[in-house]
Amino acid sequence: AAGVFAVTLGVGQPGMAQTPRPQPAVLREGVEAVVNDEIISTYDLKQRMLLLIGRSGVQMTAENQAELQQQALYGLIDERLKMQELRHQEQERGAIGKIIVPDAEIDDEIRQLAARNRLTPEQYYQVLASWGVNPETERERVRAERSWMYWISGFYGRRVRVSDAEINLTLADLTARSNKPSYLIGEIFIDAARAGSVERAVELAGQLIAQMQQNVPFQNVATQFSALPTAANGGDAGWLASGQMRPEVEAALEQMRAGQLSRPIPVQDGAYIVYLREKRSGGGSPVVSLKQVATRLAPDAPAAEVQAAQTKLLALKPKITTCATLEQAVEGVDGVAAGDLGEAEVKDLSPAFRDAAERLQPNQVSDPIRTEIGLHLVAVCGRRDSSVELPSREDIKSELENQKLSLIAKREMLNLRSAATIETR
Repeated sequence: AAGVFAVTLGVGQPGMAQTPRPQPAVLREGVEAVVNDEIISTYDLKQRMLLLIGRSGVQMTAENQAELQQQALYGLIDERLKMQELRHQEQERGAIGKIIVPDAEIDDEIRQLAARNRLTPEQYYQVLASWGVNPETERERVRAERSWMYWISGFYGRRVRVSDAEINLTLADLTARSNKPSYLIGEIFIDAARAGSVERAVELAGQLIAQMQQNVPFQNVATQFSALPTAANGGDAGWLASGQMRPEVEAALEQMRAGQLSRPIPVQDGAYIVYLREKRSGGGSPVVSLKQVATRLAPDAPAAEVQAAQTKLLALKPKITTCATLEQAVEGVDGVAAGDLGEAEVKDLSPAFRDAAERLQPNQVSDPIRTEIGLHLVAVCGRRDSSVELPSREDIKSELENQKLSLIAKREMLNLRSAATIETR
């Protein structure tokens, strides 16, 4: 099973990386690929690599340069195929200028991209220039992405139907899963076809994780590298119940705690990275997060020793005003240790701890509790119900429609690739 490690949540802070400026890749001069007689030049590929590096915040190294180049080239090939198909559809339907989005819509999209980063369009272009990226490179990327999305949703969206029976089935399934563990996750999937092999996908995933440990934003990496539809939302997959994800991914999540990022998770067609934001055990039982202050005592400790320990802990209790001050309150006190007990269902706690967890409100602290190993002050830091809030029928319908459109878009791209003549140099 995949191992895990904790990361700080700089991982969750999206934004445009303005420094340091990415270094250009060392590429051969000339033609990098030919897609149905349309050339992708060395300049095109270098520009796309710089844009990929800048938008994700990932820094290019000797170890990841080949993988970044492969990702950039794959994206450019798909972009060329999309635009070729859209131009073909315009000609076939006598709709010249009505499928490929015009400059005015590109300008509007750039304004929105800039605003999300608290920039004006002019400042956004200045950031691109600081990366060494020609603004036209970004505009053409946006044009292909927007035009393809509009085409898929406009032409195929009219054909997508979600029946009441499908909604009922999904709702029943979600209800059945509400008693099972569920996970609020971010996800990144590195496609083996895009990376070159499963091994290279795992290698790239490991390199991306190493950079996210250095506070490269998870959302930025997901947007630029993930092959899943959730890439458009920065990798946000929402709440997933047990059984709604690949077994390999679920096996990793079972070992993880909130705030942790997985190691690369190999699967048959690539590699996953998952970030666990929250975890629910299911079943509707109250869940509490606990901290403790403890001092060791032998089970047969003399009454005088027990009394002395109680006096010491009771003296500390008024100093613990909130869970955030617990560790500071006991700092330097001889023979006393503070610890985070994490989350647990109240029903699974030992009887003495369960009683405190049921009575106390968040940031309240118990009186000393005697156990076989010592005396404890238990603080309740949070409380919630573990039951999953089910989505509305309208939300389910919208999600099912999006899933169907995503499958159509994926199928169309596979068809375009299989029918195309693609030569890489």
